[in-house]
Amino acid sequence: MALEPLIPLDAEDNHELKDFQRRFWWTLPLTVIVTVLAMFGHRLGWFDMAAQSWIELVLSLPVVLWTGWPFFVRGWQSVVQRSPNMWTLIALGTGAAFVYSVVATLAPQVFPASFVAMGRVAVYFEAAVVIISLTMLGQILELKARSQTSAALKSLLGLAPKTARRINADGSEEDVPLAHVHVGDLLRVRPGEKVPVDGVVTEGRSAVDESMLTGEPLPVTKRVGDALIGATLNTSGALVMRSEKVGSATMLAQIVQMVASAQRSKAPMQRMADVVAGKFVLVVVAIAAATFFVWGLFGPEPSWVFGLINAVAVLIIACPCALGLATPMSVMVATGRAATQGVLFRDAAAIEKMREVDTLIVDKTGTLTEGRPAFETSIATPEFTPAEVLRLAASLDQGSEHPLADAIVSAAREQGLPLAKPVDFESGSGIGVRGIVEGRRLALGNTALMEQEGVNVAALKADGERLRGEGASVMHLAVDGRLAGLLAVTDPIKSSTPEAIDTLHASGLRIVMATGDGLTTARAVGAKLGIDEVHGEVKPADKLALVEKLQQEGHVVAMAGDGINDAPALAKADVGVAMGTGTDVAMNSGQVTLVKGDLRGIAAARQISIDTVGNMRQNLAFAFVYNGIGVPIAAGLLYPFTGWLLSPMIAALAMSLSSASVIFNALRLRNA
Repeated sequence: MALEPLIPLDAEDNHELKDFQRRFWWTLPLTVIVTVLAMFGHRLGWFDMAAQSWIELVLSLPVVLWTGWPFFVRGWQSVVQRSPNMWTLIALGTGAAFVYSVVATLAPQVFPASFVAMGRVAVYFEAAVVIISLTMLGQILELKARSQTSAALKSLLGLAPKTARRINADGSEEDVPLAHVHVGDLLRVRPGEKVPVDGVVTEGRSAVDESMLTGEPLPVTKRVGDALIGATLNTSGALVMRSEKVGSATMLAQIVQMVASAQRSKAPMQRMADVVAGKFVLVVVAIAAATFFVWGLFGPEPSWVFGLINAVAVLIIACPCALGLATPMSVMVATGRAATQGVLFRDAAAIEKMREVDTLIVDKTGTLTEGRPAFETSIATPEFTPAEVLRLAASLDQGSEHPLADAIVSAAREQGLPLAKPVDFESGSGIGVRGIVEGRRLALGNTALMEQEGVNVAALKADGERLRGEGASVMHLAVDGRLAGLLAVTDPIKSSTPEAIDTLHASGLRIVMATGDGLTTARAVGAKLGIDEVHGEVKPADKLALVEKLQQEGHVVAMAGDGINDAPALAKADVGVAMGTGTDVAMNSGQVTLVKGDLRGIAAARQISIDTVGNMRQNLAFAFVYNGIGVPIAAGLLYPFTGWLLSPMIAALAMSLSSASVIFNALRLRNA
């Protein structure tokens, strides 16, 4: 078959489809004339029968040698490359019928008298031209249907705007082609316009519709500092954004590449079908040869003519095109459908495997939770106030880039607290920070840091345990060697997470949480969500070990995560599910990516997997049953009992219809 473009083309750009349509329509009148002559020429008496054979030969030549030329080329290539396929059978069948008829026309004297009927040696030009025309029609229908399988991908390609409104350094604005936008450019996005590239809001506020990429139906409010995805729709307010990813680096471009790559991949079920199809062709050729000789030696007169026609019918009806199309069509439709719901499969094997998953390991931060810590509360000892504890902690944390520090500083600024500049700032390798603020020596961190500083935290120990039990991360603040208070920061659970967990439980999945957070915090989140098993204070190597342990117990494991620390476990899991809101390393390690970073996508991915594998099996079953019934009938096994023989032309029609039925059954997945 023709090479597939890496990115699907529009129908008007499909050169193979145009070429096949031209060949079909230009020679169809010749096929009709030859068929009418073969069926009714002897009754009309327009020509001498020997002359009619010459007329049929001349009219058949353009059909066989021009319209059928691509089929013969592919048939020859299949022999040269030792890769028997549907073209092997079509080339053998039509070639045998045509060459026999040419010899019968040019040198009828070489045939026995039993081959003569109505004053000429029987010819079968009409069988050759009708089979070629029907096969070409089937190819045209298949090419059109295959173009529909990539409809979702083409709609994604059409999402990107053609221009962007760039704000120049002097404050002027101009519309420029999207290809002229560079990283760091300031762009204006007016109400009703599409976001041109990926970037971040620098000015304004608006609701942005991201449904075309994430499947999320409700617009998302975007403020200064929020990320924007290219090709999404700005619905209300005006925004100014700074471009961060352009061209092939944008999320839309990566989605298109990932879906296109998945559509080109082969499912394990397809590899089995390919092996079967290759061996099947050899078996069919053997059956056709046996049909020819059995009819020729033992059939009624003209026995060898019967043998030739039945052998041709066997070759044509047994074309494994339906078998070869059975799974690629399902994969192409399913990946496109999944992409519109924010679920990206890396390859067909992931689609096939996802339905078998029985255990799901999830990270906490960024997967179950928002991944953006938020300040919750501060508690002070009698010598300080909660606001003063927050102000001092935020002043010190200005020197830190840790997400927890960012949450504390943001909360202090929102409350309008005056922050002082820290001096001699020092980070304590994961346990906290130290420094001098307003002449006082401060230490902010966990209990390990307090022990190093010799600070007694007993006064607020009960409050700390209570907050940890509620799922918060707790930090102590010491001023000049004495406890001043504690601060609690929480990572809010995503609003969609409870529903996602319920849905996954309902589908029979066992859910295990593995997080680097403290065990008390992890258990609090796990209890709140009803998670089956909780592991806290887990390192990347521990997550990998957990995946291996569950696999050794016989479970089919999916791992869902968003960070660099999740990458080893994502790669080891039977199916790695990466959050689209996470790191590139995580997405490169996973077989499935959820664009929205929403666990509900796993339930959607699993249902798509179930529907797709079911559709593949239907297609394969249809292809096997069709050939299992068609080949014996074409060989003439029913003739002794019913007198039925299958015309090669009917066999060609049935072959084309079998391919079309497989394609249209796969297209049903678009509405699943």
